[in-house]
Amino acid sequence: MEVYNDFNPNLANLFRCVRDHPNELCDELRYTLNSRLDFDYVREILHTKTELPDIRRAAYFYQIIRESYASGLDSFGAQPHSMWNNFPLIHDACGRLQKVVIENKDFEKLIKQYDRPEAFFYCDPPYYNTEDYYEDVGFTRADHERLANALLSINGFFLLSYNDCPEIRELYSKPGITIEGTTRLSNIAQRYEGGKQYAELIISNYDTMARLNACKQLTLFDIVDEPEQILKERKLLWK
Repeated sequence: MEVYNDFNPNLANLFRCVRDHPNELCDELRYTLNSRLDFDYVREILHTKTELPDIRRAAYFYQIIRESYASGLDSFGAQPHSMWNNFPLIHDACGRLQKVVIENKDFEKLIKQYDRPEAFFYCDPPYYNTEDYYEDVGFTRADHERLANALLSINGFFLLSYNDCPEIRELYSKPGITIEGTTRLSNIAQRYEGGKQYAELIISNYDTMARLNACKQLTLFDIVDEPEQILKERKLLWK
């Protein structure tokens, strides 16, 4: 079983509509205006939590993601963008999500519900000291501690990504926990400082390098591009 969870109801609703109603969602997006006036109008509707049909709410939220500056959902990006170019992506995502359970729960309740020895949780919480950025989600500093307590007591495995800061390092400096520092490109800073890197942490309750270096037995289907065609040709030769 594969589960996707997000506490933001607009994002969970968008994923459900992509999975269950891709054609209707594309129809709703087909004549979207890429303008500041329309952007501000749609953002205000979402911000005031006006009652909307699920597909229209999903289309509005997708519009805000695509047209906002750095996908921050706040200010208009003032960049040309055609929604039609995203329709193949929506249909691809629909196929990928067909067997995925989409939840909209508090993370602690979700972890308790799905935790078992073979379970694997990947968590991508709001970065520490950026809580105000997620005003509609309401993730607080106390929630960072609550998440740590939940993950440190699970029966399954977890992999967690965070910004690199002393508070998070201290929170997860426990026996059996692996903390690895890494960097990635800072997308927002690229236009001002090309190549700027952002420090991150990868935290887990297992040895990620051991899993990465584990030997994998290859089969015929791992090393050929068209196994079915090759088997057909072999059957012809055997005759």
